[in-house]
Formats: sequence, structure tokens, C-alpha cells
Amino acid sequence: MLDAPEEGDPTPSLVTYKRVLLKISGEALMGTQQFGLHPPTVERIAAQVKALHDTGVEVCLVIGGGNIFRGLQGSAQGMERTTADYMGMLATVMNALGMQGAIEGLGLQTRVISAIPMDQVCEPYIRRRAVRHLEKGRVCIFAAGTGNPYFTTDTAATLRASEMSCDAIFKGTQVDGVYDSDPKKNPDAKRYDRVSYDIVLQKNLKVMDASAIALARDNGLPIIVFALDEPCGLAGIVQGKGRFTIVEPG
Repeated sequence: MLDAPEEGDPTPSLVTYKRVLLKISGEALMGTQQFGLHPPTVERIAAQVKALHDTGVEVCLVIGGGNIFRGLQGSAQGMERTTADYMGMLATVMNALGMQGAIEGLGLQTRVISAIPMDQVCEPYIRRRAVRHLEKGRVCIFAAGTGNPYFTTDTAATLRASEMSCDAIFKGTQVDGVYDSDPKKNPDAKRYDRVSYDIVLQKNLKVMDASAIALARDNGLPIIVFALDEPCGLAGIVQGKGRFTIVEPG
């Protein structure tokens, strides 16, 4: 288990992860834009993935689609929910292809693997094949959620991490961990170094949706929440450096 560093501790405990899943939102790819992909931001995240991969960790990703289309918002505006959710799934495929280009531009091999078959664009999801890609050192980018409406990419990330036997989910956000309220709105918000799945669910701490948290709890899958602009980078967070929150059994 990854230990959060104590204040002033220059040598936090390290742990070796064999395989991890990085979950980021579609909005994280917008940069300073209001919509779509911001190439410098995509390239910066790709560089973090490469830095982690270079340490010997097998990496897979799930990326949301909210920078292009969000099913819940479409449904709220009168669109039929199932149709809106499928549109959101297609948006995640677009983001996955954009991230694939950035990562492969750094010299890594990748596979975009979609829960909705679209053979001319990416591979269909087959668990054993995906595991084999990871074992061969390829970065797998899982797209189209679970392939089913009414499930978020948070739930898809937890599902894929469980299926791939990942050691942890790393959730990249705009803040440096989990707080009891929005730290951007409440300067007195309390930050957690560690928090249990049950507390996250009871207090609705907005780490991931409830289905994703419950699935992670049932499979004993820790969730490490960190800021994508953390100076130590993803590779540093995996080594126990920087600031983050661990969601784990109570």
C-alpha cells in the first residue's frame, strides 16, 4: 500500500506497482479552452504517462468525454438518455485517439480498445488480448465506457482496472486530493490524506460516482487522487512523492 508522506519527510515510503490505471476527465484535456482538445495539454499528460511507463510500470487509461459531449447534460436538455449516453461514449473514443497520437509521438506503442466495436478505428475489447498488450509493454487506452448507457467513465475505469488486475486507480483531477467540500469555493475545506470508501459514499465526497466507489471497495482496489499539475508528476505520485489522497478500506 502506498503511504502518504508525512509533513517534512524527505524520503516517503515507496511501493512497487506492476500495473495501474490512470483515469482522467475529458475536461482535463481542454486546457484553457472551453471545448475540445488542447494539444499542449494532451502532450503534457502523454509525457507523464511515458515517464511512468519508463519506470517499468504497465499503464492503461480511461478518459472521459465531457470536453466534447456529456450524456447527462444532453439528457437534461431533452435528449433521450440512451442516445445521449452513446454520443458521450463516442466522444471518449475521439479523446482516446487524440491521446494515442500524443503518446505514440513519444515513442510508445499504444492500443485504443473500444467497448463498442468499430474495427476501422480501434480494437474491440477482449480482456485477454488487452492483458497481453500490457504484458508486451503497450499502453492500453480503454474507450466507449462499458459499452452500456447509464454507466459513467468512472465506473468503466473501475471495471477495467479490476479486469486488468491493476494494483490501483490513479485519478487525475484539478485539486491535490479529496476534500470535504470544494476547496475552490471553501478556503476552509478539510483535505484527507487517507479516507475509506464508506466515508466517501456516506459524505458524497465526489471522488467518483457511487457505483465506481462501491465496485472499487468490493474488489479492494485503492484509488489515489492527485492533481494533474502536481510538480512531481504521475511517476512521482506512484513513488509516494507529492500530495495525494488514498481511498482505501476503512
